[in-house]
Amino acid sequence: MMRILLVEDDEVLRDGIVAGLGLDGYEVDAVTTLAEAREGAASGDHAGIVLDIGLPDGSGLDLLAEWRRSGMKLPVLLLTARNLVSDRIEGLDSGADDYLGKPFDLSELSARLRAILRRAAGRASSDIEIGELVVSEARRAVLLSGKEIAVSRREFAILRALTERPGHVLSRSQLEDRIYGWQEEVESNAVEVHIHKLRGKIGRERIETVRGEGYRIAGS
Repeated sequence: MMRILLVEDDEVLRDGIVAGLGLDGYEVDAVTTLAEAREGAASGDHAGIVLDIGLPDGSGLDLLAEWRRSGMKLPVLLLTARNLVSDRIEGLDSGADDYLGKPFDLSELSARLRAILRRAAGRASSDIEIGELVVSEARRAVLLSGKEIAVSRREFAILRALTERPGHVLSRSQLEDRIYGWQEEVESNAVEVHIHKLRGKIGRERIETVRGEGYRIAGS
């Protein structure tokens, strides 16, 4: 699962977003203040950030400007009840990659998040194609030679991690970061078990083991 940092102080909304994005295959680490957001972003664990503007200890816009001045390049999607044209312009000019006004539809939030993450990765399509293997982020589906393959959430997360950066070797710990949240206990050999199952579904030869380093997708 791709890990997202959510900064939202409204408990009901926060829980809804965590649940909704979780169903879409994201691992969401939720915090409620600017201080916690700074700490979370500094961890380097996340692919992107969903940031509320109105927070108990200050403005998300100020934090975003601070991040951009420091060179932080993670894609950031702003959430706010301030939805005038001037507000949206201010948010985007402060360094946001997208801006979504409240109330909003969770499916739109998920689609906008996919879009900014895709752009950050330098891809135009939500489908990652490696030969006959297709990993569709929008559909959360894996297809082999045009036929959909049933995979678990964590198997999908591992396969997406391996295919979104073709040619790169990902270590066991990097893959664990993609399938576990901050508060979850990492199960021993979980990555190896998921890789074994994936190989059984898409072909053993499609996921290569690089001795002493980790795994990479073949044919990339």
